[in-house]
Amino acid sequence: MEMPEAIATASLPVIGAETPFPIRRIFCVGQNYADHAREMGGDGRDPPFFFTKPADAIVAGGGAISYPPRTADFHYEAELVVALGRGGADIAAAEARDHIFAVAAGIDLTRRDLQAEAKRAGRPWDMAKAFDRSAPCAPLTPLTDGMPLDAGAISLEVNGTVRQQADLGDMIWSVAEIIAELSGYVTLAPGDLIFTGTPAGVGALSRGDKAVARIEGLPELAIEIV
Repeated sequence: MEMPEAIATASLPVIGAETPFPIRRIFCVGQNYADHAREMGGDGRDPPFFFTKPADAIVAGGGAISYPPRTADFHYEAELVVALGRGGADIAAAEARDHIFAVAAGIDLTRRDLQAEAKRAGRPWDMAKAFDRSAPCAPLTPLTDGMPLDAGAISLEVNGTVRQQADLGDMIWSVAEIIAELSGYVTLAPGDLIFTGTPAGVGALSRGDKAVARIEGLPELAIEIV
């Protein structure tokens, strides 16, 4: 048998750079806005929990996304995405910003019915969260001095109607705290992406819907479900 041809590494374009950002891993934070935690049946400032998506789940720049199979409840979740330029283990929160290369608007797409089934059965969320093209992300904007990570409007609209609207300051765990906590579980590395959680207002998408995620000061992300 011949050696199979390797699949190219996923990447994201970077504003102002000719070379794209190569993606190593994608980590996601669950229920990091209090209102969203409540709408999903949780409450309080519990320690953050994490799940992952494969690097090739990225949809660079958005665009057309096929409605995925084996779901009848396909949800959007607008999120701030941070891209790491430096790695490490047990990173202190006070030093976390120095590890961030860039930020972007992203959407964590979810097969909500499969997630609910997995929760009831105490099973992993992989097929609910880590499916093909489940992580559309706008081009990365390099982090500059003074650029806020924990303040600024975040929103998502579907077919022109606002469905999610909050501020990054509403996050239960700040970006720095997320990086510090996650680096206590795994050694982070350049190329890692972190989706930092979504505010309340998540809901279903149907074929033909157009969704736009916006974060103040960053390029918007637009997708169409086909």
